[in-house]
Amino acid sequence: MTSSNRLSDLGLASLIGSRICHDLISPVGAIANGLEVLETSDDEEMRKVALDLIGNSARQAARKLAFARLAFGAAGSMGTDISLGDAQDIAEEFLKEDRRVTLNWQAARENRPKVVVKLLLNLLLLGISCIPRGGGVTVKVEGDTLLVEAKGPRAALPEKTAKVLTGEMPAADVDAHMVQPYYTLLLLEESGYGMDVEQGEDEVILRAAP
Repeated sequence: MTSSNRLSDLGLASLIGSRICHDLISPVGAIANGLEVLETSDDEEMRKVALDLIGNSARQAARKLAFARLAFGAAGSMGTDISLGDAQDIAEEFLKEDRRVTLNWQAARENRPKVVVKLLLNLLLLGISCIPRGGGVTVKVEGDTLLVEAKGPRAALPEKTAKVLTGEMPAADVDAHMVQPYYTLLLLEESGYGMDVEQGEDEVILRAAP
């Protein structure tokens, strides 16, 4: 990655913060709406609906925060390794109520370097972005090779995402939507991994290996 394509540390931190806020604003806003109903309505049925909304939204926000903490943050910072089992649990919770995407996780519950586990979760996010019409994502770890297979109608790696991953997108054009593939590129650099993208009919395979 050239200097013109590399974000400053401050720029990267700002965009990741914006990305996480974007992901959380919907469930947090729903919680606020539910609380407003509880404060202003005496109708028992409305209050029950509001409590359900608050509970579901709070759980959704917690799942998204747990995923972001591991995928983008310093979760488990006391050690250099993270369990793939923990990553699986967090990924399954993250997609638990997503009716568009099904997850098939095929990886042993063993410890791997933190940067590799973070890379795997970010590859999962890339895989999800390849199937905007819904479908299935399979995660595999075969030796040192990480595989994410995304299958769904007209599955394809988004054009802008491809430009980020190849280092073609100038840093000035990277926004909160594109910071996740940019962060994936940084994880590839840090881990010493390379990545190949295989495009098939209604299928995209992301393969990362040393």
